[in-house]
This record gives sequence, structure tokens and C-alpha cells, in this order.
Amino acid sequence: MTIICISDTHNKHEDLHIPEGDILIHAGDITESGTKRELKSFFEWFKNQPHTHKICIAGNHDFYLESASEKELKTLIPESVHYLCDDQVEINNLKFWGAPHTPIPNRWAFGKDTPTIEQHWNKIPKDTNILITHTPPYDILDESYEQDALGCAILRDRVKKIKPQFHIFGHMHNNYGIVKFSETTFVNATSFNDSYSLINNPIKLTL
Repeated sequence: MTIICISDTHNKHEDLHIPEGDILIHAGDITESGTKRELKSFFEWFKNQPHTHKICIAGNHDFYLESASEKELKTLIPESVHYLCDDQVEINNLKFWGAPHTPIPNRWAFGKDTPTIEQHWNKIPKDTNILITHTPPYDILDESYEQDALGCAILRDRVKKIKPQFHIFGHMHNNYGIVKFSETTFVNATSFNDSYSLINNPIKLTL
């Protein structure tokens, strides 16, 4: 089974060349301004991709996905798309868990303070095979331009306990790539670099 990973497309999804695969995953920051109009454009494109399964989560730019009611989300999100927000989908006996939260409260969508974000990470099931978050775990593909580690330490601790096969995320635009620690392969699938240039290819994972 082949998984194609993208993230942080910021309305430029149509400019990507998406490889063939079985599952297409978007790890958040679908939009730039977080409007319903932007999201409608993305979901129209996303649902028409040829991959059998399509999974996405929100990011800190995707404001409408945070504020919309359940009824509004059902109207917006195509039935063929798995939108995960503290939720799970099982595909071919693999359990995917998705969560959009970032440790940047107040200004951005899905931003959480420390006690609240810990509650969200504690919801991640122990039998998760593939974890999708917008924020990286602390000190793993999470450096800012000033080389500060800006990922979430609480998330990293949770990942250590769960040991998913893959942890897919984005958010930090200049940390595109793959690293493996212990039993988990970490994937920063950001499509933009730190200068907001769309230069990073989708990442292909094979299971």
C-alpha cells in the first residue's frame, strides 16, 4: 500500500504534481486565510484525486474548520473524504488518527494552551498505526528559521508511548523530510518552504 503525504499547501494545491497511490493525506494548513470559499475549492480538488482513500486534517490557518457546526462541515466535506479532528479511520486494518492542534493559543485556529493540548493528545489511541497532526513533536523536524525547536513536547511524549509506525505532520515550513527514531518514522510533508515557495514534492510512503 502506498501513502502520499502533503501539507501546508495554502491554496496552492492545484500546483502540486500528486503521484499515484492508495491513500492521499493532507496534514493541515489547507488554506491561507481559512475561509469557507478557500475550503470549498480545496475539497472539490481533493475529492477528485484518483486515490482510493483521502484523509485530511486542519491546520492553524484553517479557521472555518474550527468554527463551523457539524451540519456545516457535513455540507462542506465530501463523503469520499475522511476529515479527522480528534478522530480515527481504519483502512486495510491500519488505524489512522488525526488532530489539528498546535501549542500556539489565541491568534490561530486550533491553538491550545498546555493543559488543553495535553487533553487532546491523551485521546490518541494506543493502537494507532499512523498518526497525523499539524504540529510536529518537539525537536523532530520542527526548527524555526532561528533554529529554535517549536514542536510540542507533550505530543512527543505521547508518541513515545504509542509508538505509531508513522507520524505525519507539517507546520514548520523549512523542515521538510523524513527521520526515524526507534519504531516511528517521522514525516514533515510541508509543501512550502520557509519563503512560501512551493518547492517540496509530495512524500511517498510504502507499507
